[in-house]
Amino acid sequence: MTEHVKPKLEMADDNYLRVDRMRYEKNKICSNLAILAIVFNALFFVSIYKSDVGTWYYSMLIGASIVYNLLFMMIVFLISEGTKNYKVAYSWIAIVVGVLQFARLLIYPRMARAAQTQSTGEIVQVMKDPQYYRVVIYLALSGTCLIVSAVIGIRKHAALKKHLESVAEK
Repeated sequence: MTEHVKPKLEMADDNYLRVDRMRYEKNKICSNLAILAIVFNALFFVSIYKSDVGTWYYSMLIGASIVYNLLFMMIVFLISEGTKNYKVAYSWIAIVVGVLQFARLLIYPRMARAAQTQSTGEIVQVMKDPQYYRVVIYLALSGTCLIVSAVIGIRKHAALKKHLESVAEK
């Protein structure tokens, strides 16, 4: 009969130790996912800004996009550092920024794909299909990384908080 009880105790001890280790270790997975979101965003804007078709890219939309990309990278780096230390507020901010990445899919790539401009005397499409699909994938992956990072961060924060409360009671 003790053989059936022992595996349950070992499993409980493993879970206790896993959560207790969170007190001393950084939340690397959430931090790395946030950094990966920055990488995908960087690939997005490199893909956008390297193409220079006519004068369509010289607009307020591009200016706003550049400012947003700079703010995005700074904010997500702060999110990376905050979630590394199990601070739940940064996870909630990551969800908002991740949703904003998905909202950007409806603005910039879509407008650039539909636009036409004059380049070297002929009318050309600003963004062709391969580039469009590539930038859509980059933005979607960036947003997904942030949302997954946030969900993991919120779950880990809740587990650590519950563990710390149970340790304080003892």
